Amino acid sequence: MRIAVDAMGGDNAPKAIVEGVMLAKKDFPEIEFLLYGKENEIKKYMTDDKNVTIIHTDEKINSDDEPVKAIRRKKTASMVLAAQAVKNGEADAIFSAGNTGALLAAGLFIVGRIKGIDRPGLMSTMPVIGKDAGFDMLDLGANADNKPEHLANYAVLGSFYAQKVRGINRPRVGLLNNGTEETKGSELTKKAFELLSQDPAIHFIGNVEARELLDGAADVVVTDGFTGNAVLKSIEGTALNLMALLKQSILDSGAKGKLGALLLKDALRKVKNEMDYAKHGGAVLFGLKAPVIKTHGATGPEAVAYTIKQIHTMLATDVVAQLVAHFEEMPTDKDETQS
Repeated sequence: MRIAVDAMGGDNAPKAIVEGVMLAKKDFPEIEFLLYGKENEIKKYMTDDKNVTIIHTDEKINSDDEPVKAIRRKKTASMVLAAQAVKNGEADAIFSAGNTGALLAAGLFIVGRIKGIDRPGLMSTMPVIGKDAGFDMLDLGANADNKPEHLANYAVLGSFYAQKVRGINRPRVGLLNNGTEETKGSELTKKAFELLSQDPAIHFIGNVEARELLDGAADVVVTDGFTGNAVLKSIEGTALNLMALLKQSILDSGAKGKLGALLLKDALRKVKNEMDYAKHGGAVLFGLKAPVIKTHGATGPEAVAYTIKQIHTMLATDVVAQLVAHFEEMPTDKDETQS
């Protein structure tokens, strides 16, 4: 297994990226890492160089760069070279904590999408309260506008991932909507509901509401990119603010509050761990010819290691190749016309 790593992408790069790779190497000695970036900066944080190759470049894509222009103009940027390595067969997957839009563009224009998938979706595994398993949600922002057919694709993509990577037999697919009734929603969701109901390749359970997501109402949740991104950030913001509010309340409550917090330390740590979505890995741009994984720009070494574990599972299960085979077997509009 060979993973191309954009070592210069992210707020804490290359330190957090390289340290995360060093952590992952202990659990996955069979992985070969190709680190793209400034060699002297990368070497500062390496504990050993076994199975690690550094490909030096001084150029990188910044967080404020316009994505498509950056991909086209910065030909030797660490992210671009890493994506090119995947396209050329020199690596099996690409990982970055850098500019999200640029990584999406690199995935589409360099790695390439799977035939039969018009719009690859950005997918992440989110936590479920009180359970070890989470739920996969897409699209989380790769596409601001979607057609019903795109949501139908997302259902297949999410089901494949949940089954092959997360080991869920016959994953339940829910359509995010403003009510559970079949007649609820916009024209997009109504048409998508119809398509999903007719697809024998998935286990569609109907509409789910946003308030049900963290209860585990579905194993896979599909929605348009604009809505998905808004919901994702709402969940993230709520979790962060609740933890901050709890911490501040303890500090403001005097000796009794601090004593209570000490007694509840293990329970509070459990709550924090359950809400830590980073432990599920990064966000996958799913629907491309190879795994393209994005993690948060402010990620730390542990989150990088979790993401590498996720990529290892994707490569070990060969989920992308199975996905390619599935869509190649599906009849195209041209095939249906000729039949």
